[in-house]
Amino acid sequence: MPSLRDLLKRVLVGRALHSDRLHETLLPKRVALPVFASDALSSVAYAPQEILLTLSAAGLAAYHFSPWVGLAVVVVMLIVVTSYRQNVRAYPSGGGDYEVATVNLGPNAGLTVASALLVDYVLTVAVSVSSGADYVASRVDLVQDHKIGFAVSIVALLTLMNLRGVRESGTAFAIPTYAFMIGVFALIAWGFTRVGVFGDELRAPSAGYTVLPHEGYESLTGLALAFLVLRAFSSGCAALTGVEAISNGVPAFRKPKSRNAATTLLLLGLIAVTMFAGVLALGRISDTRFAEDASHLIGPDGKPVAAQDPIIAQVSAAVFGDQTLGFTYVTVATALILFLAANTAFNGFPVLGSILARDGYLPRQLHTRGDRLAFSNGIVLLAGFACLLIYAFRADVTRLIQLYIIGVFVSFTLSQTGMVRHWTRLLRTETDPRTRRDMMRSRVINAVGLTCTGLVLVIVLLTKFTKGAWIVCVAMPIIFFIMRAIRKHYERVRAELAVDETDDEAMLPARNHGIVLVSKIHKPTLRALTYARASRPTSLEAITVNVDPGETRALQAEWDRLDIPVPLKVLDSPFREVTRPIVDYVKSIRRSSPRDVITVYIPEYVVGRWWEQLLHNQSALRLKGRLLFTPGVMVTNVPFQLRSSARAADRPEAPAAGAVRRGERSGSNRSGSGGGEPS
Repeated sequence: MPSLRDLLKRVLVGRALHSDRLHETLLPKRVALPVFASDALSSVAYAPQEILLTLSAAGLAAYHFSPWVGLAVVVVMLIVVTSYRQNVRAYPSGGGDYEVATVNLGPNAGLTVASALLVDYVLTVAVSVSSGADYVASRVDLVQDHKIGFAVSIVALLTLMNLRGVRESGTAFAIPTYAFMIGVFALIAWGFTRVGVFGDELRAPSAGYTVLPHEGYESLTGLALAFLVLRAFSSGCAALTGVEAISNGVPAFRKPKSRNAATTLLLLGLIAVTMFAGVLALGRISDTRFAEDASHLIGPDGKPVAAQDPIIAQVSAAVFGDQTLGFTYVTVATALILFLAANTAFNGFPVLGSILARDGYLPRQLHTRGDRLAFSNGIVLLAGFACLLIYAFRADVTRLIQLYIIGVFVSFTLSQTGMVRHWTRLLRTETDPRTRRDMMRSRVINAVGLTCTGLVLVIVLLTKFTKGAWIVCVAMPIIFFIMRAIRKHYERVRAELAVDETDDEAMLPARNHGIVLVSKIHKPTLRALTYARASRPTSLEAITVNVDPGETRALQAEWDRLDIPVPLKVLDSPFREVTRPIVDYVKSIRRSSPRDVITVYIPEYVVGRWWEQLLHNQSALRLKGRLLFTPGVMVTNVPFQLRSSARAADRPEAPAAGAVRRGERSGSNRSGSGGGEPS
């Protein structure tokens, strides 16, 4: 019968899929759009808000810069989307920015991009979920009091959904994403209809509030004002996050992969730009007020407001009316899309982690697909880091967003640099005039993208560094050097394990000394002795450690009485140790005969219950751990199944790491074995 753990796993994650069903997990465009675009689309809920929030530091007068800041963000987004359409056509393998930078700029540039993207994916989950928690908390007091726990629980739910597979999670998340798109487009259409056709005046709930400038910001002019506007622009550029996810996820698309990915990217750009510009414009038309600190908002009664609603909620109230069906629909859909925006990272991070693991820069476990053909280890790793960030920053979007977009613009800039070099390299050998024209056009597009994203990166670094972005600037080099260290470790191990004709490992040992460990005479000991004799070592002896002289004498007497045809050697232990005398004895044999091999046979109990493992095999586990570090020593466990082991033997084997990827439908029956004979 399957264990409770196995049943629970099947209910939550689903049945394991065979490798030949990988094609069934590929995504059509209608599903790929919500899977990969939810991050960029969800930024509509907070990017316009961050622009107003930043400008509010100088008071209400600075709000008139918001349309120009928004226009600059829209231009950058269109340029980046157009540039990345060249990327997905040129590099459809799924490496995205990492592959582009590695191939064209070298491994160090590729690792820089990878470290930037890994950080940005984690921040995407933390920012999106925290922002969604803000929306829910504005309506539910219980969530307001437990926002961190609520956000962490949402990350756990998203993790579970993604462990069920890309196709299944994408289908589940498609409906809320399309619902959000419909809601925002309806909001924009009805809002402009009321203003342009009916001549109605839209007023947000905060329209009558006064915005107090921060201390020292009362009369900004010149460079100080320009710096504030640039800071607002850098915060608004959060709308661009998620664009790179499609270039990393091209393998998840149905064929023709590149064309479908490029089409999805174009749709993403047009939809996101329209929604972002529409919400920001309606926010200005309805006189929406938003401040970094609610205490800087003064209500009609002359007192600071206790709390402020997010921009989508305020615009919805102005267009549809507060607490109406349209208002409720938009706010609920917004909360859902903010939670689901993290799904973009849950698709991008594991794929990138798998590629890095394939190249030896991350642990190889990240390259293994799980039961549902998703990169399960990467999904769990992403969730863990995101939860740490949520807890460390108390699920505060304003604090988290200062860390945001640094990584993505680093990857944007290096990727576009790599694409310019890519087209330049191909143009050197291409002779067909039509193909050359296409390449030159693509190079111009990527060159414009490089100029634009490089400029934005400089602005973001200058305006956000002291606000918390320095943390990312520290984290990225740390991740970079960790990945370099992992690669060097794998290279050292590979060199150490490489076969050399002169290696002693290829030579037969002169002799094989067999040693059977004995603590008492019982069935496991007799089985180990029988197996050792059947192995026919050059010499064979049994050893026991004299911890209690009385028990040792009784053991020797019983050994002689049974006339066991293997000599028993007693090792003295004045300090009642078991492990050290055996290890020292084995090492002494090894020193006297360096070309010989020593095989140590350890009887072990095989048990079926986890708590039984705690009661048996512990001293032998410690001994085996020590012997494994001794060159020329082989450790052989000889199992003896207790009756309780039948419980474990009847359970179906959970697929081992990589089993599904290798096409193994099921494993052999597993045992609840431990590590050796009980003491």
